[in-house]
Amino acid sequence: MKYLVTGGAGFIGSNLTDALIAKGHDVLVLDNLSTGKKENVNQKATFINTDIRHLEQIKPHFAGMDGVFHIAALPRVQLSIENPAETNEVNVNGTLNVLIAAKNAKVKRVVYSASSSAYGDAKTMPLDEEMKPNPLSPYGLQKYIGEEYCRLFSLLYGMQTVSLRYFNVYGPRMAGEGVYLTVIKNFLMQKAQGKPMTITGDGEQTRDFTHVRDVVRANILAMESTNVGKGEVINIGAGKNYSMNQIAAFIGGPSVHIAPRVEPKHTLADNAKAKKLLGWQPQESLEAAIKN
Repeated sequence: MKYLVTGGAGFIGSNLTDALIAKGHDVLVLDNLSTGKKENVNQKATFINTDIRHLEQIKPHFAGMDGVFHIAALPRVQLSIENPAETNEVNVNGTLNVLIAAKNAKVKRVVYSASSSAYGDAKTMPLDEEMKPNPLSPYGLQKYIGEEYCRLFSLLYGMQTVSLRYFNVYGPRMAGEGVYLTVIKNFLMQKAQGKPMTITGDGEQTRDFTHVRDVVRANILAMESTNVGKGEVINIGAGKNYSMNQIAAFIGGPSVHIAPRVEPKHTLADNAKAKKLLGWQPQESLEAAIKN
């Protein structure tokens, strides 16, 4: 099969590309290298340096593709708060461009990387797909708009789409540069540098952390499953959450508390829908992965 991966030089996209090639598929990677790295791209993949914000540039590359994994985005909540216009261009307009290009090329299915940030600060846990989205950031809203575009493209044009709401993805190749790092990477780097780990607020806020290998498996199952394709939204999360204080304890070493920020107090995935529709369940252990 021939697959196109947007954002295939990034953290999740490059891991997915590796897995697809290991399964014998042909992979075309589209990435503008704004956050991804060329060295992340599997040498057996075809790489095109282009930007999803430019529809006419990306359209030709969708021809002949059996499926599209749309992972390209400007991630991070805080970045979207500081740069709402730029992140909207990529996360909303870019997603619409990918869907238009896929539709015009008669691509059978698009698997879209959505985000649990669409839920916002829900009062009840676990978070399930029937809950009303209530994003607290431009990023959460932008990723939710992408889900709705996917649903509409399935409804209006008959193109198969699936949206996967990721919960705090971590693992090999997660970003190690810039201001907006994931908490696990930030803590690991601070410890390696001999610095105390910086915990926002009281550290009792919890997150459901999902290993990138589990996310990759979910993407491939979502592309291959005969149970989905009508614009479904599916949580991809471990179904277990940990506080920031617990993460710091797993890593070990001194920590300091800094000012809290606007963010959900807790996240916890109800992953029953993923188990039912995709036959997916998490396999990776957070504690073991941190040790590794």
